[in-house]
Amino acid sequence: MYFFDPVYLLVISPALLLMLWAQAKVKSSYGRGMQVDARLSGAAAARLVLDRAGLNSVEIEEAQGFLTDHYDPSHRVLRLSREVYHTRTATAVGIATHEAGHAIQHATGYMPLVIRNAAVPAAQYGPTLFLIMMIAGMLLNMPQLFVVGVVAFGGLLFFQLVNLPVEFDASNRAKVLLTEYNIVSGEGADAVRRVLNAAGWTYVAATLQTLLQFLYYAWRIFGSNSDE
Repeated sequence: MYFFDPVYLLVISPALLLMLWAQAKVKSSYGRGMQVDARLSGAAAARLVLDRAGLNSVEIEEAQGFLTDHYDPSHRVLRLSREVYHTRTATAVGIATHEAGHAIQHATGYMPLVIRNAAVPAAQYGPTLFLIMMIAGMLLNMPQLFVVGVVAFGGLLFFQLVNLPVEFDASNRAKVLLTEYNIVSGEGADAVRRVLNAAGWTYVAATLQTLLQFLYYAWRIFGSNSDE
């Protein structure tokens, strides 16, 4: 097992290129969407969407940092970055309503979200366990530990795969609700679509990178064993 293999970079290069492109799209669409007015601020749009869904108990707080917007299911709190919280722009309402979509998913028991939340420990600890197993396998000359490591890394892949429909569904909810509640229309709706679609590509790129890494590790381990 080699940690500095040029083949590794070759294998994951499509995902890296896609991520660079997606991040550039996010930056571009974010800035353009900030120039398009919306009827409400991000916080007000999220509040309207949550209230219409009967989620009056879900609080909305201002968070520090850039693009730190997220829904915290454990505390039932929507946290929006300062710019998204305060500005009346297509970008702000698009991101805020996307996060409100996650709160609606949580409240309605949206199954992909339930599965994703259950897989959080696998995503958090899987890569660390993978690294431990790889090192232990080499030091102890126990190839079986390599297999355990790859399976552990697969936990991250599983999380990211199930996360894709969760993110796409939240974005689709945002696009529909923003138009339905007349928060944006015309140019604003187009700007929201560009922002959320660009963000979606970053999730696709991250998932593709993990998939390619998983396939590479599996090939290095099982391919090497078959050659022996």
